[in-house]
Amino acid sequence: MSKIKIITDSTCDLSPELIKQNNISVIPLYVTFDDESYKDGVNIKPKELFETVDKVGSLPKTSAAPPSDFYDVFKKNIDDGYDIIYISISSKLSTTMQNAILAASNFPENKIEIVDSLNLSTGVGLLVLKACDYANQGLSIKEIANKLRELAPKVKTEFVINTLDYLYKGGRCNALQSFFGGMLKIKPIVKVVDGKMILGQKPRGKKKALKIMLNTVLNNKDNIDPSRIMITHSLGSEKEAEYLKKELEENTNAKEVIITNAGCVISSHCGPKTIGILYINE
Repeated sequence: MSKIKIITDSTCDLSPELIKQNNISVIPLYVTFDDESYKDGVNIKPKELFETVDKVGSLPKTSAAPPSDFYDVFKKNIDDGYDIIYISISSKLSTTMQNAILAASNFPENKIEIVDSLNLSTGVGLLVLKACDYANQGLSIKEIANKLRELAPKVKTEFVINTLDYLYKGGRCNALQSFFGGMLKIKPIVKVVDGKMILGQKPRGKKKALKIMLNTVLNNKDNIDPSRIMITHSLGSEKEAEYLKKELEENTNAKEVIITNAGCVISSHCGPKTIGILYINE
């Protein structure tokens, strides 16, 4: 049986403990302020990111890892005797997957499988952990990739955005929307559908938005893959994450409800105090 290495990128937002426990390799994306570039999760953390945004008054640019980064990681693992499966952030949100494909073209086709998660944050992470489950069951990279491609459209991702400032500064809503959103205390719910972010409901107040998001999950609880549910949040939503975890543990059949922190790339787009629930439909 071939050795299998599961690889993903830093937008998966899995904790260091989960990454180490499952022997996952993570390729960081990049965060750039002016001419200073950082690797997500390597030499910049979310706290530093938000402090810098407050200081300079503008958001960083985020960018995919170049093909050379993928090539180096792929080559090392193939030289070590591994077959590789790489699970990427949605190809509709980033050029990351295209760069991975370019790098993979330098190696035999049967050594690397690349899967488009059609998602972000732990929507990617859920598929990564599923890949680990399948690898432990002895499946080949081809079999794992096929299963993940079937699961990708079933991953459900919703986030409550605390402030429209980051969406506005990042060019994701116009000044008028940002102004009235702030005035009316709108806390929009953002969903991932077909690999893209779309705006869902726009409730007033964080408490109401969290209740709507939680009820959406609970109303669907009989259809949820019980393996695990993820709660992922950016800096500042720690108490809300614990509240959601308690509710989900008490009201669903999930074997695990896992809280993780959003990394710098995801935080750059959603801002602080954002929180989401992510799971897979059966």
